[in-house]
Amino acid sequence: MASYTNRGTKHKPSWQYTISRYVNGKYEPIRKGGFRSKGEAQTEAEEIERRLKHGETIFLEAIPFEEYFQKWYKRYKNGLEKQTLRHYKYTHGYIKDHFLDKAIQKITRDDYQDFLNELGKKYSKETTSKVHSHIKDSIDYALEDGLVQIDFTRKVSITGKPGKNKHEKFLHLEESEKLYNELFNRLDLGLSYYACLLLLVSGLRYEELVGLTRNDFNFKNNTISVNKTWGYNKNMQEGFGPTKNEQSVRTIGIDPDVMKEFKKLFLKMPDNIHRLAFFSATSKYKVITNTAVNKSLKKTLDDLGIENKITPHGLRHTHASSLIFKKAAISFISERLGHSNPDITYRRYSHVIKELKDQDEGIAVNLYRNV
Repeated sequence: MASYTNRGTKHKPSWQYTISRYVNGKYEPIRKGGFRSKGEAQTEAEEIERRLKHGETIFLEAIPFEEYFQKWYKRYKNGLEKQTLRHYKYTHGYIKDHFLDKAIQKITRDDYQDFLNELGKKYSKETTSKVHSHIKDSIDYALEDGLVQIDFTRKVSITGKPGKNKHEKFLHLEESEKLYNELFNRLDLGLSYYACLLLLVSGLRYEELVGLTRNDFNFKNNTISVNKTWGYNKNMQEGFGPTKNEQSVRTIGIDPDVMKEFKKLFLKMPDNIHRLAFFSATSKYKVITNTAVNKSLKKTLDDLGIENKITPHGLRHTHASSLIFKKAAISFISERLGHSNPDITYRRYSHVIKELKDQDEGIAVNLYRNV
């Protein structure tokens, strides 16, 4: 049973409850004060007693939200790739800047919605959504541990600035065909053009591309094996590293004409200690830089008169979008790109799928008109 004491005065009361409790034979009462009325103290004390009867752990010490989130991601997200882990650090920074030292137990849904709204004024909706997913994941843990009683991340609205036009992130099929043909003509200009060509026909991530070794090329079957990455900037691991996820370890078929060019390249290019396909002795990270590839890609697009200037990563989106336009199955595209599941592929390229759906609608409407 709980006992109640007024620690204030008759005109300015401050009620405190005390719940008798023994932990491992030792008397450890639960006390909390500062209530304006005895009724308020009783309401909370009764809830605490109910939770104790159900064997729940009771946290009375206020824990700053930013402190909890930092400890949580360092403990449970420690095995993530360095680049991915960096996004959790960004989220921690946003929390710290907005909530300061406010306790996680004190945050309401309104508080959290205000946080998302403020974030949405500065960043894209995609960024805000990513931050929200990080926080929601941490609150699921806090709920299971009994640290908080309410999921303040539920039923909130994700806001943010419009992201870059999705149609600007990839080339249309006709444009990609022009690029494909032109890149063959430029292979003698340097390794960066080989990189552009392989990115276009494979859909590889850049870190997967520069992680390829000569042993990963199977010229008999015209396939390449993707099983590692290479750190090509200061935010990544040094040298070889793991792929983004288990599904990213894969073997994919490659255009035979492209494979022929790489076979000729390896015959005339000196080998290196790591057998890297895109080795560069002058580069700090020992592989051709993303900047160099981007420069070669931009030059080629300019010369072709293609106004849509994409990045090397845009070649990955171009590859996926072209496969969709060619009616390839989403499950196949997902496996080829190394996505963790097909839902990611569907969401990321929903705009392309919708465009095809609109075309198919026209086919269905006019199916028997000319019979």
